[in-house]
Amino acid sequence: QVQLVESGGGLVQAGGSLRLSCAASGRTFSSYALCWFRQAPGKEREFVAAITGINGATKYADSVKGRFTISRDTTKNTVYLQMNSLKPEDTAVYYCAARNTPFIATTPTGINYWGKGTLVTVSS
Repeated sequence: QVQLVESGGGLVQAGGSLRLSCAASGRTFSSYALCWFRQAPGKEREFVAAITGINGATKYADSVKGRFTISRDTTKNTVYLQMNSLKPEDTAVYYCAARNTPFIATTPTGINYWGKGTLVTVSS
């Protein structure tokens, strides 16, 4: 059974940094796409970042480009999201997600597996 477990969320002041981790178990995801989505209160779940299972290419939402970095450690079956220069509008529950294909998805409908999420709160 596939499980994705996020960690690293918390409370941080605006301008600060956090690193989220997502450990996958039940399957090796080295050749598959891994993604991060987020959902703020009262809003729909939105794409944040993704990394392919082909050549490690990445894709980011415009709102986080230049501030967030996604990476993966295939030896640990783990994906990371380094978040710098955080803003209050980054406050949300962040979800790790995985696909059954190497190709990136930027909509929730393209996701096969979800973690339970980790809360990130950025104070002003």
